[in-house]
Amino acid sequence: MAEVILTGLSKSYGTTRALQDVGMTIPDGAFVVLLGPTGAGKTTILRLIAGLDKPDNGDVRIAGHSVMQVTPAQRDVAMVFQQYSLYPHLTVRDNLAFPLRSPIIAMPEAEIAKRVQEVAEVLRIPHKLDNKATALSGGEMQRVSIGRALVRNPSIYLMDEPLSSLDAKLRADLRIELKRIHADMAATFLYVTHDQIEAMTMATHVGVLDRGKLVQFGTPRDIYENPVSTYVAARLGQPHINLLPASAFPGAPDNAAQIGLRPEHILVGEGQDTTIHRVEHLGDQTRLHLTLGPHNLITLTEPHTALKPGETLKIRPHNPLWFDATGNRI
Repeated sequence: MAEVILTGLSKSYGTTRALQDVGMTIPDGAFVVLLGPTGAGKTTILRLIAGLDKPDNGDVRIAGHSVMQVTPAQRDVAMVFQQYSLYPHLTVRDNLAFPLRSPIIAMPEAEIAKRVQEVAEVLRIPHKLDNKATALSGGEMQRVSIGRALVRNPSIYLMDEPLSSLDAKLRADLRIELKRIHADMAATFLYVTHDQIEAMTMATHVGVLDRGKLVQFGTPRDIYENPVSTYVAARLGQPHINLLPASAFPGAPDNAAQIGLRPEHILVGEGQDTTIHRVEHLGDQTRLHLTLGPHNLITLTEPHTALKPGETLKIRPHNPLWFDATGNRI
């Protein structure tokens, strides 16, 4: 594994600026998640690290060496894509072995067999090795796709929304598996997603991108508790942070234009009157949808609450987040 350092990366496609002066250090052995909506520049960063595209400006260093003059095949990176990218006519064994038989790696067959077996054990699919790829379920196919990267033991694994095409249960299962694999292999992962749950549950570090700029980089907890802007605050947390005018509650600091309230920032039982207009029972928690004058907000309560729509509930802020008129944190 290796540390990867991005310095001043910029990239445009015609008149569209995909990245602007992005700098970031991916520590050796880290699980870094790039988070942002479509068009934020997440996949472009992966492509520049892999060498599939060249930046207009900037540098990519892997294990202390610039790779700007190095071909993609020589960069010692492995990519996992959203689609499975398997050879349907080959068995799982041969799909996993395929990268190791390339002219660049050319691993001896005895070592290939050993490596394939090891990765199959890690992925918990050794009983599927002799199955054709077309005989696998969606989750199994994605495991094999991930395995094709794992067999290479590269400096860094680049993963472009590998779970987004799976159903909710499989995504949850493979999130756990990927985190286990990361821990077992002490590997360096750079993982792209727009799914905040994936970021919160898997990442050691999160990079939040906004229209080609890296606007915050830190641990999931740091970004959740100390977002630099309303944009970042809205990227993490379920339910989403409540953003209301600062005047909705007393005590706003100077220059505050908005107050940000996560569920833990809302104390129930005292303060201002709100009206419950919807109650969502989710099993392990209950969401209360409230109205405060013309404003709507959401908070959480205990799963078996007896509260009903139309009832009045008193609330007040506790350690809220404040933002100025441009959306930046005060």
